[in-house]
Amino acid sequence: MSSTPPKDRARNRAHRRAVATTVIGNFVESFDWLGYGLFAPLLAAHFFPSDNPVTSLIGAFSVLGVGVLVRPLGGVLLGRLADRRGRRPALMLAITLMTAGSFLIGVTPTYDQIGMLAPLVLLLARVAQGISSGGEWPAAAAYLMEVAPPRRKSLYGSLFSLTTAAGAFTAALLGGALTGVLGADAMASWGWRVPFLVGGLFGLILLVLRRQLAETEVFQREAGPRGSRGSLREVLVKHRRQVLISVLFIAGMGTVGGTWTSVIPALGQQLSGPGTTFMVVVCATSILMVVNVPIGLLADKVGPRRFLLGATVLFALTGSYSFLTLEGTFASLLFTYLSGTVYLVCATTTLPGILSELFPAENRALGMGLPNALTSAVLGGVAPALATYLGDHGASIWFIGGVLAAVLLAWPATLLNLRTPAPAARVLDPSSLTLTK
Repeated sequence: MSSTPPKDRARNRAHRRAVATTVIGNFVESFDWLGYGLFAPLLAAHFFPSDNPVTSLIGAFSVLGVGVLVRPLGGVLLGRLADRRGRRPALMLAITLMTAGSFLIGVTPTYDQIGMLAPLVLLLARVAQGISSGGEWPAAAAYLMEVAPPRRKSLYGSLFSLTTAAGAFTAALLGGALTGVLGADAMASWGWRVPFLVGGLFGLILLVLRRQLAETEVFQREAGPRGSRGSLREVLVKHRRQVLISVLFIAGMGTVGGTWTSVIPALGQQLSGPGTTFMVVVCATSILMVVNVPIGLLADKVGPRRFLLGATVLFALTGSYSFLTLEGTFASLLFTYLSGTVYLVCATTTLPGILSELFPAENRALGMGLPNALTSAVLGGVAPALATYLGDHGASIWFIGGVLAAVLLAWPATLLNLRTPAPAARVLDPSSLTLTK
């Protein structure tokens, strides 16, 4: 018989439920984002028809890039909402936009049916999802770091990368299963719509769950007067040094994320076909789901900054080599995909804790969201189209050089961070939650 008091058991259950409801949003976003990358060649043919497949693919990736370019808008709007009204309303709005975008892609007629309206509707859907993505991560990260125990922030951060891997795993597994069951012709005709409709269904389920999400005690107690909450001016002026540090930290994650979750799967389909690529992603994400929590525990043990710098060195060695030597074999594709996604796991595990310490509660979501979304927009948004263009012109080495330069910005970011005092905060019980109705 358990000796834990009923009140503590109820609070622990509320804590676990709140954490799960928060990080599952990352699953939905990852499912949709990788789904777009996996099915980009099919989307390109339906929405950007051309005699040159590369031109069509650039069109599809350009829509992806526009979706990323609007992330700063989501970072500002939803980050400000999270700081002024609470984390819960921002998380509700974020999943609503993501769900609407998924359904819209799944039902939009093709170019042959409605002409130029088809790519415009596709663009509208990606804009909605870009705004959602720009606001989902900072609101969720702020929430999770506010309920995480002080010495377990990287472990809690690993739940982001775990759900990212789970979303990618599910998208790839579904894509592979559909390809095997329906066949290439049916997939090219209508089967590509199924993953987006499934993603919309996931979003609806999460929307229902988030209606009962609890607000954090940290936000309720530490957030300042209403006039100072979510102030863009205060973030850009008073916390400009912290914003710069955030940009330097996020640069590598945004660039690698834009490349490895979209370009590598698309290149894999061109080199070996969709079946092999789906299996590569399934195997890689299976591995990532296993190592996520151990990586979080290790990062907490050695220190998140030191751990991130070590991961940066590892990626600089393996990522550049694997990208430049990519072939159509299963082994080559798996090694290349893992080289980037393992780095992303390390970054998404450690960065929420590092960045949340830079900003006070009343400006935490906006302070984290704006630099994350802006950096992802500038670097991650143009990466897929730029990589495709330079690869087609035999200049991949210049692209991977730019990726490495962005990743290595973590070194000066760490030095600046160590010299920047953390904002004052009250000492609270991080697991305390108050249900918001």
